[in-house]
Amino acid sequence: MTPYLSIVVPVYNEEGNLDNLMQRLYPVLAGMGRPFEIIFTDDGSRDRSLEILKRLAHHYPEVRVIEFNGNFGQHMAIMAAFEISRGEIVVTLDADLQNPPEEIPKLVAEMENGHDVVGTIRQNRQDSVFRKSASRLVNITTRKMTGMKMTDYGCMLRAYHRNVVNNINRCGEASTFIPALAQTFASSPSEIEVAHAERSEGESKYSFYKLIRLNFDLMTGFSVVPLQLFALTGIVTALGALAFALFLLIRRFVVGAEVEGVFTLFAILFFFIGITIFGIGIVGEYVGRIYQEVRRRPRYVVRRVYGGSDEG
Repeated sequence: MTPYLSIVVPVYNEEGNLDNLMQRLYPVLAGMGRPFEIIFTDDGSRDRSLEILKRLAHHYPEVRVIEFNGNFGQHMAIMAAFEISRGEIVVTLDADLQNPPEEIPKLVAEMENGHDVVGTIRQNRQDSVFRKSASRLVNITTRKMTGMKMTDYGCMLRAYHRNVVNNINRCGEASTFIPALAQTFASSPSEIEVAHAERSEGESKYSFYKLIRLNFDLMTGFSVVPLQLFALTGIVTALGALAFALFLLIRRFVVGAEVEGVFTLFAILFFFIGITIFGIGIVGEYVGRIYQEVRRRPRYVVRRVYGGSDEG
């Protein structure tokens, strides 16, 4: 029977959460009275996650497990699951239980009201002050840069219609951010509030560096605003430098030769150099993305699929 609902769960070193996740997720889906499938993607876990997932695939006929050949990242893990998903509605869910599986019926109900993408807004977030601040910064920056109206970019508990998933599958980008990519294909997006819980086991996989990388992927993957801002900064800086040069020229005629202000000139010089290096970094980010695309290397490598008719 073709499933109506597909649940996609990327997994990376989540051995302490998987059994609890399944004990809560399966009754929720069974209680909805619709055929469903659960697709786990093991993203190169170094703990017992894959072993547990294979056991779940053997025990539950609705479970399929994709085993990656290495660590390719959360979004590539979701993309691989999208490729084999069959449901009319596809829901992405983290394995850490911070987004309660009990919230899934709310997303499905919102989809059945005529929306093709349903985002979520975490209420009473149980994260650290650093995580909340970093997430808020990413949300504000992304909205300003891309013009997309999404409240909470960091919450992966989201629902997508089959048409949106099919369009995402047609994209061959080497790096992407799925919620923003789906937003570009959505004709009737929506957002709802969902509960949020503390992580019971393990640690967050997003370090400070990875959060910065995520922000760069969002900015450079969906907008050219950084390049435009740098060009505008260059114009303003050049005009300022010209005005300052005229000021120094006039001052020399009025006051005469002097050696004061050398350190001020050095400070201004270092400021200009900083702007230049920052701009080169932005341009390099775009060039790097182009380099990744033209190499046409596989975005991920699937070693094996367990469960269902694909097992072998």
